[in-house]
Amino acid sequence: MVDLRMLPDLWRRWPVTARDIPLALLIALASAVPVLHDRGTQLGNLPGRPFDELAVVAIALECLPLAIRRRWPGICLALVSLGFTIDQVRAYHTVAGIALVVALLSAGVHLERRRRTTLVLGSAAYVALAVALHRQGSTEGVGGFLTFYLALALAWGAGAWLRQTRAAEAERRHHAAAAARATERARIAGELHDVVTHHVTAMVVQAEAARYLTANPDSLDTTLTAITDTGRRAITDLRILLDLLNPDHDAEPRVPSVGELHALIEQTRQAGQPVELTQEGNRAATTGGAEAAAYRVVQEALTNALKYAHGSRTAVHVRHGEKEITVEISTDGSGAHAASPGGSGRGLAGLRERVTVLGGEFSAESREDDGFVVRARIPTGSAS
Repeated sequence: MVDLRMLPDLWRRWPVTARDIPLALLIALASAVPVLHDRGTQLGNLPGRPFDELAVVAIALECLPLAIRRRWPGICLALVSLGFTIDQVRAYHTVAGIALVVALLSAGVHLERRRRTTLVLGSAAYVALAVALHRQGSTEGVGGFLTFYLALALAWGAGAWLRQTRAAEAERRHHAAAAARATERARIAGELHDVVTHHVTAMVVQAEAARYLTANPDSLDTTLTAITDTGRRAITDLRILLDLLNPDHDAEPRVPSVGELHALIEQTRQAGQPVELTQEGNRAATTGGAEAAAYRVVQEALTNALKYAHGSRTAVHVRHGEKEITVEISTDGSGAHAASPGGSGRGLAGLRERVTVLGGEFSAESREDDGFVVRARIPTGSAS
């Protein structure tokens, strides 16, 4: 059984010329129906003439070029116009005359070059046709010829309008795609910053502490083990992020949640930072991007604590409400500065943007004792 829903896709896979042939054949067959003879366009009001061999040629010139109306619109319009001229001068008045409107509409849409030249030559050819019909005794008059010319111009104008509409839509899609790519690059850059900065900072702090543990093999072994574990976690997280850049990657990206805070805090403790975690309330069934944002807030705050207040007491408080997650991370200012990479401020700025997009509030302030506190209120249920 053929799925009818697949037919449009199967049809679009055919070459454009093959898809235009049915219309050309339909008009040609309609012109051959005896009851429709002398029922087509009668420009000039000349007496009708019976079909002969030249009528077949005129019908072929009017209809068959429609198969190339999108691929070679200029050639199609020229051939159809020639067939229409023969049709009207010989007064066959075939139904195939409608092909001229189709050719004009298609040229207005698909003709890429020499559009003005085409308009000028087409108008001149129409004037010549009107003069020839007038000399044959046409009773159409200037008004009739002008009215028909305006109808043809309307067909061209409709095609030109459709062309502009498609171009505007293509431009809109281009800008939308560019904006989406920029947003995705910014998101991945933010994730890379959060992951790399935290893990590398922890490793640098642990390596700096290892300098003073050479006389204590057990403590040195514990520190080096912590550095190894941190490096492995960094590699794992980086692989996950790099998978997002793979064009063949179609799985949902893994995002951290508040439930993974214990592992994050344990890693920070191994780097020599005393951290206390307090959680209140129950996690909501649907949190959207709130949990990932809360995790990143805690991660960035702990990274800054390692950088600028190593060894200072740090308190992490997470409260799960019915409609929001509230996070507060406070660090005392009594610790020593760690030998770690300097900050660029990008992390806090990125967090502020992430929380604001979700409809929340974010603040990072210094305290009187040279410590600092980071607060975030993030609504749950928001799309990430």
